[in-house]
Amino acid sequence: MGEFFSNVARYPKYLISIIIGGLVALLEPLFKNRSNPLTIVGLISSVLSAFITVYFVLQAMTNPINLQP
Repeated sequence: MGEFFSNVARYPKYLISIIIGGLVALLEPLFKNRSNPLTIVGLISSVLSAFITVYFVLQAMTNPINLQP
């Protein structure tokens, strides 16, 4: 039974490594071309847009609007 729990404890580490690997694979081409000013503007605007989106989604999840009178 102890072996089962040790195997289950490995899954969060595996999930985190998959997420980080995916982000690195997606962002690597952008960082290769970071000398281009247009790439930097696009990278900064996409990161800012992602943070704003996450903020509004979390705000909507925690403070739902009551539409009924």
